[in-house]
Amino acid sequence: MPLPPPVARTPMHTRRVEYRGFRRDDGLWDIEGEMLDTKPHAFEIEGEGEWAPHEPIHHMSIRVTVDEAMVIRDVQVSMDAHPHDPCPQAMPPMQGLIGETLGKGWRKTIERHLGGTIGCTHLRELLFNLATAAFQTRSSSFAPAGDGRPPMHLGQCKAWAFDGPVVEKVYPMFFRWQPPPKAAG
Repeated sequence: MPLPPPVARTPMHTRRVEYRGFRRDDGLWDIEGEMLDTKPHAFEIEGEGEWAPHEPIHHMSIRVTVDEAMVIRDVQVSMDAHPHDPCPQAMPPMQGLIGETLGKGWRKTIERHLGGTIGCTHLRELLFNLATAAFQTRSSSFAPAGDGRPPMHLGQCKAWAFDGPVVEKVYPMFFRWQPPPKAAG
């Protein structure tokens, strides 16, 4: 269902974000994210420079390599366009993600390694949704775990509600599933 027609307006900024997932010949997985910010008009950031219409302000890419367990094995980063001289200093700390797992708590992991002035807002934004792209890339992510637990996407949105029609149809063994009670500590 499309959005309703807008009122008269003038375009001011465009951000394009794209994710791509690949299975590598060595059995690992590459998940790439790319961000491109442009404006349809010339503009200036005082003391930093001037940009022509449609000239990239931000053009940043990340490649995260993960294994079957979604553990990060490598991180590659590029900043082909950035507005401030210190921006590339946020690239080396990205290596701190190696050994971490794409999964539950991913945003907290990003903040722990790259939060505040350690990292780059735009690279963090790319990383936030990279886990979802990795999940979509690896079709095995949709299979139930061998230990009787449901796939991790169940119970995480309206469509995948444990008591909903999609789970009843696609994962009948988990329809109305309840997590086991937590042991008293």
